Amino acid sequence: MTAGHNSYLRGLGSKGAIAVVVFDGISPFHLAVPCAVFGEDRRDAGVPRFDVRVCSAEAGTIRTSAGFRITTRHGLGSLGKAQIIIVPSWRDPDEPPPEPLLRELRRAWERGALLVGLCLGTFVLAAAGVLDGRPATTHWIATEKLARRFPRVRVNRDVLYVDDGDLMTSAGTAAAIDCCLHLLRRLCGAEIANRVARRMVVSPHRQSSQAQYVEPAVSAIGTNPLAELLDWLVRNLQTQHRLDGLAKRVCMSRRTLTRRFRQVTGTTVGRWLLAQRLALAQRWLETTDEPVERVADLAGFGSAVSLRQSFSKAFANSPTRYRKEFRSERT
Repeated sequence: MTAGHNSYLRGLGSKGAIAVVVFDGISPFHLAVPCAVFGEDRRDAGVPRFDVRVCSAEAGTIRTSAGFRITTRHGLGSLGKAQIIIVPSWRDPDEPPPEPLLRELRRAWERGALLVGLCLGTFVLAAAGVLDGRPATTHWIATEKLARRFPRVRVNRDVLYVDDGDLMTSAGTAAAIDCCLHLLRRLCGAEIANRVARRMVVSPHRQSSQAQYVEPAVSAIGTNPLAELLDWLVRNLQTQHRLDGLAKRVCMSRRTLTRRFRQVTGTTVGRWLLAQRLALAQRWLETTDEPVERVADLAGFGSAVSLRQSFSKAFANSPTRYRKEFRSERT
């Protein structure tokens, strides 16, 4: 994500509209994800209030996959006023979405709105043509079908979500939460996203590059020493860690720890630590006036040079410019 990707989102805050598309046969869980992240009033925790509008893609009462019905106040016409449009899924990847919906999505994207396709919602964005030549993902069980049906889409099969600036897509189910929290982090910063994650009792930050399908570790049943290790690492990010020392801490061999760590987190120890340190550095930059050198030390980068290099590679921005832009966008 480059700094320019956020330019059209400035000022969204409490005044901008986020449209969530609902359709006949929708899964209540998929609908609930963006509504839970953006639709709840959490101003008591310092979270800005968003104008979330659930917009029906079809006329009449909407039937959910769980057997109950819902009604909405908004139709497709409301998509024209939204700065962010989220398609939380789609009922059948083999069914073409209705042309009126595709037409409104194309119009919104052309005027500069951010489009988000969660899970099978990626098929809707692809059908609208906005993903041609762009990277995207979807539920792992449907990635091959997406690639066959839309060969111009650059399908990434092994990630939780893809942020391509004005287009975002996610894998299935829980990855939709990760994607929405990532979007909230873009809009409001890491600290606000963490507060919402804590309210929802979910992990505040999972890397987009983390694998979709993670084989469960044997120790997931009962006491999990890796869960305790992860908690300890989060509390001790400022310390430099060696793999041999971590393996000794959980009474495993280096090879076993490496394998089990990937099973539990979907990534390597080094990449996981880097992601956590970057998120912590963001929070320090957003919420304090500590100099970059001090932030680098507190987040475990060891030096300002190391922080700047990692920050630039991850966010296409420098820590100093990130702090300045973050604060200017919120004044």
